[in-house]
Amino acid sequence: MSVAQLNEQLCFALYSASNHLTSIYRPLLEPLGLTYTQFIVLMALWEKDNISISELAKNAKLSKSTMTPLLKRLEQKKLIERQMLEGNERQKNIALTDAGRLLSKQSSTITEQAFCMSKLSKEQAKTVIDICYQLVNPSG
Repeated sequence: MSVAQLNEQLCFALYSASNHLTSIYRPLLEPLGLTYTQFIVLMALWEKDNISISELAKNAKLSKSTMTPLLKRLEQKKLIERQMLEGNERQKNIALTDAGRLLSKQSSTITEQAFCMSKLSKEQAKTVIDICYQLVNPSG
C-alpha cells in the first residue's frame, strides 16, 4: 500500500505558497493596521466601489460569512461605510470612505514590494497566476 507524500500534493504546495505570500504581506500592511484579507477587500473596492456585499464577496473570492466581521473591522477603521439602498432598507452597499480611497495610493508600492520579496520573475508570476485561475475556473 502506498502512502500519500505531503510534498507531492498540489493542495499542500498551494497552501504553503499562500501562507508564505501572506507572511510577506504582513509587515507591509502592519503600518496601515490591515490584515491581508482586509487588503483584498479594499483592492476589490478600489476596482469597483459602492457595491453589494454579495458582489464584493464574489469579487474578493470570500465567503459571505467571512465578509461580516471583516467589513465590521474596516468600518471601525473608517475605511468603508455601509450605505442603505434607496427603497430597500434590507440591502446595503459597501462604499469606500475618503480615507479608504486614499489608501489606494499606497497599494501599488505594497504589491510591488511583495512581488520583489517573492523572488519570482514576472513571467513566473504570470504563469502561476494563470494556473491558479485555471484551477478556480476550469471552463475558461
